[in-house]
Amino acid sequence: MDFRRFALEEAEGAILAHGVKVNGRSFKKGRVLGAEDIATLRSAGHEAVIAARLEAGDVPEDEAAETIAGAARGDGARCAAPFTGRCNLYAGARGVALIDADRLDEINLIDESLTIATVSPYELVEPGRMLATVKIIPFSAPRDVIAAGAEIAGRGEPLVRVAELGEKPVGLILTRLPGTRESILDKSLETTRNRLARLGSRLAGEIRCDHTEEAVASAVSDLLARGCDPILVFGASANVDRRDVVPAGIVRAGGAVDHFGMPVDPGNLLLLARHGDVPVVGLPGCARSPKENGFDWVLWRLLADIPVRREDVMRLGAGGLLKEIATRPQPRAGADGTRPASGDGAPRMPRIAAIVLAAGQSRRTGGINKLLAEIDGAPMAARVLSAVTASAARPVVVVTGHESDRVEAALRRDGPMFVRNPDYADGLSTSLEAGLRAIPEDVDGVVVCLGDMPRVKASHIDRLIAAFNPLEGRAICVPTFTGKRGNPVLWGARFLEEMRAVAGDVGARHLIGAHGDLVAEVPIDDDGVLVDVDTPEALTAIGAEG
Repeated sequence: MDFRRFALEEAEGAILAHGVKVNGRSFKKGRVLGAEDIATLRSAGHEAVIAARLEAGDVPEDEAAETIAGAARGDGARCAAPFTGRCNLYAGARGVALIDADRLDEINLIDESLTIATVSPYELVEPGRMLATVKIIPFSAPRDVIAAGAEIAGRGEPLVRVAELGEKPVGLILTRLPGTRESILDKSLETTRNRLARLGSRLAGEIRCDHTEEAVASAVSDLLARGCDPILVFGASANVDRRDVVPAGIVRAGGAVDHFGMPVDPGNLLLLARHGDVPVVGLPGCARSPKENGFDWVLWRLLADIPVRREDVMRLGAGGLLKEIATRPQPRAGADGTRPASGDGAPRMPRIAAIVLAAGQSRRTGGINKLLAEIDGAPMAARVLSAVTASAARPVVVVTGHESDRVEAALRRDGPMFVRNPDYADGLSTSLEAGLRAIPEDVDGVVVCLGDMPRVKASHIDRLIAAFNPLEGRAICVPTFTGKRGNPVLWGARFLEEMRAVAGDVGARHLIGAHGDLVAEVPIDDDGVLVDVDTPEALTAIGAEG
């Protein structure tokens, strides 16, 4: 890569290294300079720019990041569109993150241009949680580096995947000593039932018995006969040795003790045993609390059908200090001591809604409702909606008005939420307002799509979502082709109130100028984001049948 100070006469096609403000416009880092950009820079008195030009053997940053992410992605993970040399992997299912830490290090040691960061191995992840991010540090990476990284990422099992939690019939044994209060056992039962329910499993059998080897053995055999898998045992007295009452009872039932103790606090006194292929776990006292502890780390794996060996338990020491101490910030907890389902600060895919505006009267198309004009056998608006529903945007709201029944009938098979705008004749702004009223309050942003742009693709929308990052100044994402801005536009939630206040037959594009510092231009590799159909000539040109 040729990185240096370029005179303007040689800078066309180069990648701008630092943002420049020119005549009220902001040319941001990463912009590929076109002829018009050069002229604008020259008119503002610039003679040179610091930029980069790719050379033979260089892989552009987005292509490089997407290649590595694609090679690393396994079951339960999905790949977002790349942007600014970054490509993220997100969990597509609830489960346990499986990360090959050794191969991860191997990739990061190849070259400084290529990096990949992931969540911790065996972390419990929710759908939409970020699993990994690939970042190309400069504007490109050497082709041999990317080839080597892709080979390592795809070697054997994929580097990043999710083992989905299954619904397991769990058995529970609670032992009692003379003087043990039933309320203690009741509380332990309820905590365990709630813990399993949150993970999608159920308590299939519960036995209360005396704290003796014989009673424990009988209870284990009984739950095995009921098909329970795994089996959990709360001892009335904590296990202090692998030959104590609970482990001895498991052995008497025909089981075997694999390991006693774990380097996780709280959770030190966990017992790992088995009866044939059925795991039997002697629970530490901390498992009576709903707060996360070492038992949870083992339970997640068992419910995801990940074998837990003694070596696995013995390697949990790094990060195993879970005890709350004054010097360690703790995650926010709910009323029951658990982490909330959302809002815990974990990186996740932004929740972006989509509004498809399909309420117009098609006044300039000679009496034809252009939204229903067929293109390659499908109504124009149906083509738009198919692209939107194939993207990552959710939920999808379609605003109808003129000929609502006909338009909705043509789109019904795609299953969006329909909102009718009775004031559609008063202009585009009324349809925008109707759509904004229908989207959930907790979305991070909304992408506004026009029903007369049939060449917009799902990949265009996904690229806008990948670019969206308000913390990095990308709160409004606008697609461009050869430097020209198009549609759809993605708006951050902070702008929704201003958008609702728009009046007349206009959209919200004037807000782009008002918030120029928060606008990200997102290059698209085809002109579909520029092509709208407003006239009979445009209908003919795009091959529509009235």
